Amino acid sequence: MAIFTGAGVAIVTPMKENGDVNYEVLGELIEEQIAGGTDALIICGTTGESSTLSHEEHLDVIRYAIEKVAKRIPVIAGTGSNCTETAVYLSQEAEKMGADALLLVTPYYNKATQKGLIKHFTTVAESVKLPIILYNVPSRTGCNILPETAVAMAKNVENIVAIKEASGNISQIAKMMQLADGCIDLYSGNDDQIVPILSLGGKGVISVLSNVAPKETHDIVQLFLEGKVEESRDLQLKALPLINALFSEVNPIPVKAALNMMGKNAGTLRGPLTDMEEAGAKKLAQAMKDFGIELA
Repeated sequence: MAIFTGAGVAIVTPMKENGDVNYEVLGELIEEQIAGGTDALIICGTTGESSTLSHEEHLDVIRYAIEKVAKRIPVIAGTGSNCTETAVYLSQEAEKMGADALLLVTPYYNKATQKGLIKHFTTVAESVKLPIILYNVPSRTGCNILPETAVAMAKNVENIVAIKEASGNISQIAKMMQLADGCIDLYSGNDDQIVPILSLGGKGVISVLSNVAPKETHDIVQLFLEGKVEESRDLQLKALPLINALFSEVNPIPVKAALNMMGKNAGTLRGPLTDMEEAGAKKLAQAMKDFGIELA
């Protein structure tokens, strides 16, 4: 059984002006996501600025999200690291807190061979009992999970059950699904490829767009799964200008700017990320208006 089906939000981590995590706003955003029909919450992923959270903060944010959600939807904790030992530690702690699943990004900076990826992910997976979603985003990590590697892990490691595919390489993803023959669940990691991924057998999306348009992102998936493919495709295409604007600078710079434009008080970003450029912010605001999102 899939960890979730539909749209999971890769939620931002709101910050105060001094850079501290703003738990009050995080709680408000979580409630709005659940009310908007979001099917799962992904906490401390790339969009949540996990790479600039201390280990203590990282675990505190996960703990807060699990307690706030209170089992209403699955909470998937981002516990990946470029250090296997750190990934094991974060994963074990998230399991103790009651996370429903883990999202493990490929090791970044030091990277790994395919053999190294298998050893890394297998070591983390065997340290916990929770189901695991592999996260393939080579544009950010410089490390690509090949189809054969993903399928080998899904077949040989009991709790490696899914992959978030953000490679953008539809041919690679299609090959993986052909080799997998149903042994791995697939989630889109790119908001502009939700429908193409669903057409290959995907279960849904782990989404940045959901931060600002939870209902519409949920509906793209739900309509497709209900057989209303044209309606799903039309909504996907309608969202493309907004999606492009949300990725016009490195994520999560634009999505935090968008939330602030909506009056959601997502706050600042941690260095080395900086506020959105004025020209890009104007285009983002227009894309939001065109999509029907009200600005504050």
